[in-house]
Amino acid sequence: MGQFEKDLERLETISNQLRSGAQELDEATQLFEEGILLAQKLEQELGKVEKKIQIMINKPAGPEEKPLLELFPELDQLVSDS
Repeated sequence: MGQFEKDLERLETISNQLRSGAQELDEATQLFEEGILLAQKLEQELGKVEKKIQIMINKPAGPEEKPLLELFPELDQLVSDS
């Protein structure tokens, strides 16, 4: 299991603990702070992966091929028809 998955699992655990309401205020505050930090870290990591995917999608296969700018270009026609 990678670090991303471990962090996500920890965030889910924190969320469940906070929802249970069994913690004292101090402990709940600490858990909340840890959860916020984990959520921010996970969001940054997802952003990096999203950028990599966009680069791969837009990269031309050959020198004569233009990059594909849309992930689902066939949907553009559906949207413009309505």
